[in-house]
Amino acid sequence: MARGRLGGKTGARNNDIRLNPGGRAINDDKLCELGDAIAEFVPDGASIVLGAALENAIPYAATHELIRQGRRDLNMIAPISDISTDMLIGAGCVAEVTGAWVGNVSGGMGHNYRRAAEHGQPHPIRIHDYSNFTIGMAFFAGAYGLPYVPVKSILGSDIVRSNPRIKLAENPFSDTPDPVALVPALKPDIAFLVVQRADRHGNSHIWGSTGLTQEASIAAEKIIVLADEIVAPEVIASDPSRVLIPGFGVNAVCHVPAANHPSMLIGRWKRDNAFFHDYHKETRDPAGFERWCDEWVRDVADHAAYRAKLGGQLEELRITGDAPSAPANYATD
Repeated sequence: MARGRLGGKTGARNNDIRLNPGGRAINDDKLCELGDAIAEFVPDGASIVLGAALENAIPYAATHELIRQGRRDLNMIAPISDISTDMLIGAGCVAEVTGAWVGNVSGGMGHNYRRAAEHGQPHPIRIHDYSNFTIGMAFFAGAYGLPYVPVKSILGSDIVRSNPRIKLAENPFSDTPDPVALVPALKPDIAFLVVQRADRHGNSHIWGSTGLTQEASIAAEKIIVLADEIVAPEVIASDPSRVLIPGFGVNAVCHVPAANHPSMLIGRWKRDNAFFHDYHKETRDPAGFERWCDEWVRDVADHAAYRAKLGGQLEELRITGDAPSAPANYATD
């Protein structure tokens, strides 16, 4: 096997891989290993979007690789990242959390998050508090070049007091007192996306629950796509309505089957409820988390080894049902 520009092992077809820091050429071959993409595009101190599709398509494979590569001082941005951000906090990778909630949707608030917030373990973290709606509006502002978005939904809540970035103002178009909260734009450094399929140029199809995927991706400076399947460009071009982010906006595309485990991926993988419950039970104290993280992350070479470790447990989560959508006719003549 030859080595590509990023130092990762590549096949012969990948030898001319071009991953530009600007990363906007339409026809570049952007297929690479996930570890190489993170080494190239994710420095210490980066602000990162994980979990933009809410409880669906959370890029856990990226979470694990960030821990293996020892990233530090990250600002994790997500409306709901389930146990992903909790893992990164426990591993000492996180300095700031920008989001609505960090925890285990099956079990409650993440133990590492609580320890860091309440006791500074393994070290203190700074928390930028949002609601699900207001973080969505912050992504919207970042995506469309707005300095802020006025909202009313958090007026009277503690979020206005706990997050000094959110300012109170009066509606300038009202003749009577009309307070609004000004939510500033969020522009992350990197967004990680899990998609059902993508081509080598970064064009992808995603369907089902997409949450804030499009807004967060447009707002981000760089995008790394984790594809469950790599397909020919003609497959993606056949259904342009499923392309939320075109390839010219993508910096790297990585073939990582089941990158979402233990979360779900519509049409591909079911949610691994038992895995979530076990994580919550095993991480109740710092020593338990360290044991869990060694077993499932640090001592596992990469996501292929992680899938092998799961074995039949993963195969049982594969969606085998068939519920296709109706065909769409894109003919113009």
